[in-house]
Amino acid sequence: MSRKKVSSGAAKRPRLSYERRKALYGYGFISLWLLGTIWFFLIPLGKSLIYSFNSVGIESGHMTMKWSGLDNYSAALNKDQYYVDHLEKTLLETLWRTPLILIFSLFIAVVLNQKFRGRTLARAVFFLPVIIATGPVFRVINDDMDATGTSSGQPQFSTLLHTDLVDELMHFLGVYDMSGRMTGFITAVADSVFGIVWSSGIQILLFLAALQNIPPSAREAAQIEGATSWEYFWKIVFPYVSPFVLANLIFTVIDSFTDPMNEVMRRILVFQTVDINYGLASAMAWLYFGIILAAIAVVTFIVNKFVYYEVD
Repeated sequence: MSRKKVSSGAAKRPRLSYERRKALYGYGFISLWLLGTIWFFLIPLGKSLIYSFNSVGIESGHMTMKWSGLDNYSAALNKDQYYVDHLEKTLLETLWRTPLILIFSLFIAVVLNQKFRGRTLARAVFFLPVIIATGPVFRVINDDMDATGTSSGQPQFSTLLHTDLVDELMHFLGVYDMSGRMTGFITAVADSVFGIVWSSGIQILLFLAALQNIPPSAREAAQIEGATSWEYFWKIVFPYVSPFVLANLIFTVIDSFTDPMNEVMRRILVFQTVDINYGLASAMAWLYFGIILAAIAVVTFIVNKFVYYEVD
């Protein structure tokens, strides 16, 4: 009798539901990613926060820490002669580069969304920087472009822009007596054309995905109503892609701040790899991280008011 009871109990054991099994499969699929995130990201992140409040040294093959409170943060802001200047320069550069990248990306995405011969090749060309978009590659290409004139004894292209090319262009367009600040801004934009194109691959891809999700019925309705292409863009296209404008804006801000070629990142790496001052480098990095979060929060709060979300 007892043997029969055991067998009947085993027969009544509940099986996992299909939804539960799918959830377990999902957790199993991301388990390696979770372990890698914890081991290679969260643990180093916590250690860097601890380093920022300590004076870190290396003795006899091991690290020593002595509590210093906010001394590293004070040193980064008040004693280091370059950190604050680099912060201001990076913030200003991000402020004017981000709108240009978004405008350029949206323009190229609209063009690439049209039907023309060689469209696939054109899309691949604009997405190519994403595949090789590493700091060393960009630095080598950019340095080669800057050095093309010096090796042949001719003045560099950037030097020509800084001298009289901008003034001549403005005079050709009928603009005279420009301020030095405006001339400097136009020159900086002209010098950064390659970097803007290089940094627009992901944004173009996201805008293309948004444009392809616009229903054909919206285009047909606009044509029936007699809307021009300009009206169609502002009344139909732009509202549909506005959520992706916010996503691309956040991505561009983060990408600009974390670019290993900007001055703040270089300054942090100097203290980390050259001066071996992990405490000060960690404090600089956490200050920079706080500024990035604040900038993203402000941008999201402002832009989110102008984003159109379609309600089913």
